[in-house]
Order: sequence, then C-alpha cells, then structure tokens
Amino acid sequence: MVFFFGSASAQEFAFPELDGFKKITNYPVFYPDNLWDFINGAAETYLAYGFINLHVAEYKKGKNVIKIELYHHKNNTLAFGIYSTERSPSFRFMNLGAQGYVVDGSINFFKGNYYVKIRTFSKSEKILRSTESLALRVSNMLGGNSEMPSGLSQFPEGGKKVNEETYINESVLGHKFLNKAYKATYEVGPDKFSIYIFNNDSLQEAWKSAENYLEVTGIEALESASGKYVLSDKYNGSIFLAWKDNILVLISGLSKDQTELANKYSSEILK
Repeated sequence: MVFFFGSASAQEFAFPELDGFKKITNYPVFYPDNLWDFINGAAETYLAYGFINLHVAEYKKGKNVIKIELYHHKNNTLAFGIYSTERSPSFRFMNLGAQGYVVDGSINFFKGNYYVKIRTFSKSEKILRSTESLALRVSNMLGGNSEMPSGLSQFPEGGKKVNEETYINESVLGHKFLNKAYKATYEVGPDKFSIYIFNNDSLQEAWKSAENYLEVTGIEALESASGKYVLSDKYNGSIFLAWKDNILVLISGLSKDQTELANKYSSEILK
C-alpha cells in the first residue's frame, strides 16, 4: 500500500491492514482549524510545530482496540520537535523510524515529516505484539528519511544527557524574539545546564536576535569584540550568549563566575 497526500481539500491516506483486526477509518481528517475538536488544549502546541493534518484510525479485535494517530508536519525538524516534547529519557526506546519508544501500551515515533502515536489499553501480550507490528508496518510505509535532524550533531558530546534533546520552534526561554533553537541538557560534575543552538538564515538574523536579547537585559549595543556576553535575564538567571556568522549559542543554568566552562562549550560549537 502507498500513502497519498493530495490537496488540502481532498486527501487520502491508506492505513495498513493488521491480521485478525477490523480496520476502522471513518474518522475525519483534522486540519489546523479543527484540531481542537480532537486533542482539545494540546492543539496549540502542535500548531506551533507546523502541523498540517492528522489522520486517525482504529483496529478492533473483540473488546481490544488499537488506535493510531498520524500527524503530518511541515518538515522533519518540526516533526522531531513535537515528538521531543512528549519524550522522556526513561522510556524504552526502539529502532523505529528515526526514533521511537514504548511506554504503558503506547508506541510513539517520528519519521520524515510525520509524528505517529499508537495506543492500546489492553494488557494482553498478543495485543501488545500486534501494536508493535502495526508500528513497524506504518514506519516502513511512510516516506521520508529515518534520521535525526542534522542540527543535533552540533552539540558537543561531553556531558550531554542522552535522549533529552529537543527543538523549540517559538519563544525560546520565554522570549518572543528567540525562535527555532535546538536544545540539549548537560551534566558536568555538579553542574547542570542547557545549551540552545540557533542556526539562523543569515548573519543579520543572528545579529538581530542577539541585539534584541542584549537590549532586553539592559545592554544597549553590541560592544564585545569576541561576540560573547554574560547576560542577567530576570526570568532565566545568568545567560551566556555567543555567536559567529549565522550561529547563535545560549547557555543557561551556569552562574556568572563559570565563564570558562561556558566558553569551552560555545567555542566548540562555533569553531
């Protein structure tokens, strides 16, 4: 079977068959204007990550039900972004799509521009195996690559916490002028901190973001020859800011006297 995506007004989606289950596909296709009808308050988060549409189906076998939700986003990075908001490093990860995990009867994964959520409330081992089989079939049928976003490779490995990377599309650190950042968390000895990487489209865009942040924190002009600052953000504490060309790096969670540690990481990213 093949997945077909046509115009916004007439889309078709072919869910795979699952042996022994009745497939039910009479759900409507959900779009940005009616996503609230399906996931209520969570819709706003999905819309912030470039949501295009949602296809839903159920597989029934007696009293057992497996439900699948397939979210289509504008690109791979945004699909990873929404996936990463619902992921925990404590989950059992599996080789599915670009990355997937299993937890309490749910299997979530992303591949290409799609975020897939499959759920059953059954505790039957047979049903749980069928759920995994369905996930594998959907993953194999979906288009797009099975790779993590390339931007994640910019993070230094030393001290980086596994499976805690995220992508934030809007209002990084709560500021409307900071958007489109990869985030990773670190633990180095007693220090715990977060690094944000912005791959701007141009030098001017990076400069403007840095200038806005400096202005908000009381610094009037870009005066540092090194392109590195320590800011006092009243909402986020001390922030280390550095940039080179179109790349902007922010580090939060360190105190002002930890400039050496912050410079070590920002320099490795910007080298």
